[in-house]
Amino acid sequence: MGRDLGDFQTPPELVDRILKVLGPVGRLWPRVLEPTCGTGNFITGLLRCGFPPVEIRGFEIQPKHLREAERHLGKQSGVSVDLRNADIFRTNLLTETPWSNSGPLLVLGNPPWVTNSELSSLASNNGPAKTNLRKLAGMAAMTGESNFDLGEALWIKLLSELEAENPTIALLCKMVVARNVLRFAAEQGIPIAKAEIRRIDARKWFGAAVDACLFIVRMGPGSGETTAAVYKDLFSSRPDAILEGSILCGNPTLPLNSTAADGRLSLTWRQGIKHDAVSVMELTQDLSGGWKNRAGACVNVEPEVVYPLLKSSDLFNGRQTRPRRHVIVTQKRIGEATDCLRVTAPMLWDYLQQNKEVFTRRKSSVFKGRPAFAMFGVGDYSFADYKVAVAGFYSTPRFRVVEPVNGKPCMLDDTCYFAACQSAEQASSVADVLNGHACMSFLKSLILTGAKRPVTKAILQRIDSLELFRLHDSNPSGDDQLCRFNPWESR
Repeated sequence: MGRDLGDFQTPPELVDRILKVLGPVGRLWPRVLEPTCGTGNFITGLLRCGFPPVEIRGFEIQPKHLREAERHLGKQSGVSVDLRNADIFRTNLLTETPWSNSGPLLVLGNPPWVTNSELSSLASNNGPAKTNLRKLAGMAAMTGESNFDLGEALWIKLLSELEAENPTIALLCKMVVARNVLRFAAEQGIPIAKAEIRRIDARKWFGAAVDACLFIVRMGPGSGETTAAVYKDLFSSRPDAILEGSILCGNPTLPLNSTAADGRLSLTWRQGIKHDAVSVMELTQDLSGGWKNRAGACVNVEPEVVYPLLKSSDLFNGRQTRPRRHVIVTQKRIGEATDCLRVTAPMLWDYLQQNKEVFTRRKSSVFKGRPAFAMFGVGDYSFADYKVAVAGFYSTPRFRVVEPVNGKPCMLDDTCYFAACQSAEQASSVADVLNGHACMSFLKSLILTGAKRPVTKAILQRIDSLELFRLHDSNPSGDDQLCRFNPWESR
């Protein structure tokens, strides 16, 4: 299996369960398309079910998988099966799918589970052409938000190319893909009549530690509200959550006033420093007080360029007062020239020159056209003595007060988000409110468990600081005296 193909073949038992959920396929959909048919488990499942469709069309990029799928077919009476060796991302589904009949269309299957950042690291050409699939603006298109799953890219292709067919699309995918697809449909005005999400146990079926589901979308005119009922498993009769756009209302019994935290008066949230050169930039201190890099080599640089560093695991586990790592900071703000380090920090300059190749290998587009040894996510806010920070990699947010260590402000890496504060008192008050019941209830409706990065800047920016102060459990009367400062005014 090629890792760049995201290849997870669907077990026949799971195929049978999915077909049972969908109902008598042939009666409902005379045509079935499988865009990534693999070894053909879905197709053989369709052929052996009580009501097979009239036509089955499939595409598969791997010839060996296609040959195996064709071996499983045998002779089928009354069903036309046409499987083709083709790259689905370079196939026009509306014009290059050879149907002989008309009637409702079902798109079924299990597309690849791999992200475009993994493809880049593998130097793979698999996947769609490099376009801004979600039509993201500015920096969001260059950083983490543009890291889509191949399954997500296929969903977008299906919704865009097959809209005129009003198909039903039922694909296995990650929960985060379903959320992004639903949001994309809402933003682009793609008509969806009904959508539902049925969770599956990905560890049981695929040995994958991800939050996954069967995502079923029926395209066509609907209520105009892009929502999906979320079921705990394939056969549950009642949903236990609702996905509205990108918001997962994971517990319908949440107090209604938790939604009041969704407002406009937000703290200014920042993502931590990004350098993509861990082996050079991140240091640890030995017993003698000297610095060593990831390779264990001794590093002699000016003390003023080295700062304590916190990562997601440090914040989540409450290690913010005792950083295990330090980081070299080459700039005070984004875009600042770095050649001045030759004079202001000559030891650092020599060290960077010795490791120049590490920086030239950086692949992220945020570094293109930037000064040599540039960082991203650095500004005055990075050097604030007091911050409130949260880990991005954990689905349970824990807001921590971050204070100076040994007289130097702590830096956060790009797996963390923080709001700079003006004092220890402000940071403490803000953290108390963010960790309170009202904020946690609100965030629970937004955070999708199982996402690679459950907490994002986009989610944090939706927190209305002033409204949360009014809702905070310790201030039930809504006394504005608690707001001794404007909590959304941070550096």
